[in-house]
Amino acid sequence: MPYQQEEHSVLRKLLPYTTAALIVAMLYVGWIFFSRWQLERETQRRAEEKKQEEARRVVEAFGGGNVKILAFNATPGYLHPGEKATLCYGVSNAKAVKIDPDVKDIWPSMNRCVEIAPKKDTVYTITADDGNGHTQTASMTVKVQ
Repeated sequence: MPYQQEEHSVLRKLLPYTTAALIVAMLYVGWIFFSRWQLERETQRRAEEKKQEEARRVVEAFGGGNVKILAFNATPGYLHPGEKATLCYGVSNAKAVKIDPDVKDIWPSMNRCVEIAPKKDTVYTITADDGNGHTQTASMTVKVQ
């Protein structure tokens, strides 16, 4: 019997310490889970902000809701008489597009190319119209030698 009593007294002496150690361990594990959850949430928030900023930059690059000429060029820019060139243009937020001198089969597009065959040096002018009275114009020259 004295052995059992001694065993119970040792357990009773250790029980408060083991309980305290268990509580500290549980708090530590809980803190680790919480801090990792908080870090993940912050990482997701930053990723969402970065995504929104990138989307804003893309919208601005394409005119931000306003009519914008994205591209207007000819390849090659120098021709010999009788040769043809490729005239490429791109517009955003446009309802109508016109190129002077008149080029056939033109419509609003972000990337479109047509064939041209000028007989002499020609200045091409593109005008993009959003249908609300806002226009944007650009010009370039194709040289014929």
